[in-house]
Amino acid sequence: MPLGRKIRYGMVGGGPDAFIGAVHRKAAALDGEIELVAGAFSSSPEKSRQQGEELLLDGNRVYGSYQEMAEKESQLPEGERIDFVSIVTPNHVHFGVAKTFIEAGFHVVCDKPMTTTVEDAEELCRLVNQHDVVFALTHNYTGYPMVKQARQLIQEGKLGTIRKIVVEYPQGWLATFLEGEGAKQAVWRTDPSQAGVSSCIGDIGSHAENLAHYITGLEMEEICADLTTFVPGRKLEDDGNLLVHYQGGARGVLFASQISVGEENNLRIRVYGTDASLEWHQENPNYLSLRFPDGPEHVYKRGNDYLAPIAVHNSRIPSGHPEAFLEAFANIYVNVARTMSAKIAGEQPGEFDTDFPTVQDGARGVHFIHKAVESGNQRGWVDASYTPPAQKTVAEDAVSRVS
Repeated sequence: MPLGRKIRYGMVGGGPDAFIGAVHRKAAALDGEIELVAGAFSSSPEKSRQQGEELLLDGNRVYGSYQEMAEKESQLPEGERIDFVSIVTPNHVHFGVAKTFIEAGFHVVCDKPMTTTVEDAEELCRLVNQHDVVFALTHNYTGYPMVKQARQLIQEGKLGTIRKIVVEYPQGWLATFLEGEGAKQAVWRTDPSQAGVSSCIGDIGSHAENLAHYITGLEMEEICADLTTFVPGRKLEDDGNLLVHYQGGARGVLFASQISVGEENNLRIRVYGTDASLEWHQENPNYLSLRFPDGPEHVYKRGNDYLAPIAVHNSRIPSGHPEAFLEAFANIYVNVARTMSAKIAGEQPGEFDTDFPTVQDGARGVHFIHKAVESGNQRGWVDASYTPPAQKTVAEDAVSRVS
């Protein structure tokens, strides 16, 4: 790494019994280039201290609140303070934490969805641009080598003109009223005050939207959403079915469900072009199928030298040894860390190191969630086109804020 040292980070959230915080910590540690040195792991100072002790952190770097963490880390010498913060809290906390650390000059890695409102998402875009920090969103499915291979095939024109995208993410874990039983992960994901306007689309539909955009590069133009709350007593939707019109004429089907009994994390995408089609399946992630109308199916396998350089870059072990969820998460973290290291050293990052979801992807995802809810409420088509503020001209941005 350009700095000749590990990139240091602090975590906000991820306290005792928090699933995703532990995933982030394991992923960040995988390549030995990132070190956890600080944290505000819970809104409870006692639980934060408990988590810090379990992680064997210096007690002086374990904080009772994220505000205290940002303030005290800022006061440390440049060679000791954290380089970035990892935000792994429920959705409603993301904006305040990200804003605080960006304004303090720290880089940010944030879990998705980035914020609960479009206004907050756009504000983060402006703040990232203003303070010139690196911001990454952990849409971890973009980290799989075969997802990167799929994108490369489309960029090379192997599929011809894209006509149809089918992306689905069914789960079954919320088929019953788990939140009524006090299940921690169910409680906050189905609570509008913590999850925002959506549960199913916000939690996993946003992954499907991001995956389709990442692989194809296509932007949504219109959507028509049918959102349903099947479980009695639940405050937010637990099933969503969307028709999509993409800019340029392609059509899409996106469905996400938390009540599909028997399903685990069955994320799958199929892309159909004029010349060929491809399919990738998250539960069998080391293989990518490319199909033709007049020839045999091609199956690309992770870990082989015939893959695109970017897919090879994001693989760690030889073919025949499976890589999956943690490694995909780790690809986000290590690419971000190398980009940060280069930026701090005043150098350019490596060719593939900037390949991670950004604040603009986060804003696009929040916009999608809100448009899906709007369409579901109206029971009809809505305009879903969107350009994040950091990609707009100054004049366009000013107009969007006024309107």
